[in-house]
Amino acid sequence: MASRSTQCLLTLTRSYSSKADKNVTFLGLGNMGGFMAANLAKQGFTVTGYDPSKDALKAAAKNGVSGADSIAAAVESADVVVSILPSNKVVLEAYLGKDGVVAHAPKGSLLIDSSTVDPNVPKQIFPVATEKGVGFIDAPVSGGVMGAQNATLAFMAGGRKEDFDRSIPHLKAMGAKQFHCGDIGAGQVAKLTNNMLMGITGMATAECMNMGIKMGLNPQVLLDVLNNSSARSWSTEVYCPVPGLVPTAPSSRNYDGGFKNELMVKDLELASGMALGIRSPIPLGAVATQLYRIVQSRGYGQKDFSFVYQLLKEENKNN
Repeated sequence: MASRSTQCLLTLTRSYSSKADKNVTFLGLGNMGGFMAANLAKQGFTVTGYDPSKDALKAAAKNGVSGADSIAAAVESADVVVSILPSNKVVLEAYLGKDGVVAHAPKGSLLIDSSTVDPNVPKQIFPVATEKGVGFIDAPVSGGVMGAQNATLAFMAGGRKEDFDRSIPHLKAMGAKQFHCGDIGAGQVAKLTNNMLMGITGMATAECMNMGIKMGLNPQVLLDVLNNSSARSWSTEVYCPVPGLVPTAPSSRNYDGGFKNELMVKDLELASGMALGIRSPIPLGAVATQLYRIVQSRGYGQKDFSFVYQLLKEENKNN
């Protein structure tokens, strides 16, 4: 990929027409999508949602999102379709299946996929969408459930600049920052790179805080030192893995309501596959992938990925 395709540019666009693209379909109303769809509705968009979960549809209805019985029915009158779905297979089926988005979205509509998938997935969808006469961008997000709830997500988009510009009103309704990272698939490259680094720094923070605490340091004092020294990071300031030190971190909520360990494993495996394809060495990424897999194998896949601290803590107890 040429350098021009991988350079992420933060948009500074502020004004847009409030009348255009008002009818939005949202596919995937889970932990992230439910809040994202609700924020679109709050900003005055007319939102129709679809999710195979009846409970998710009921929850979304309380936030002004009308439910549909199928993807085809949900998208038939859409100006814009936004999706956040769990896997490569689900995204491809949702977009390219005979009852999917591309087959039923109106000509001239814009499709925005915020799922985290292999960069080759949007590259498969884009030419089919283009032939049908609809726009398509990949726009995965960073910020987790709290970012989705508070509309502070960061979007990393790949695709045509004109499609990205058209998406700005919708991305702004759901998040605080929007980056155009280059051609189709570039958003996924940026997201997977970010998440591999997040996994590595999260693992390192858990490992080193566990060591310092085991050596007798007061946990709060140790965290204060790290946050005022060269080791400061998002993992120490915002996402501390030690319970009780950062009240808003998942660790202080029994590791619930954050970024599930099983999703971290999925993203690290996607990033590892991307790295393998270009023969880019990732020794730390490989170690992080294995460690989070161990957490999952112990039955903690539904916990936030910072639960790795508890795994390391327990391993020490067994020595």
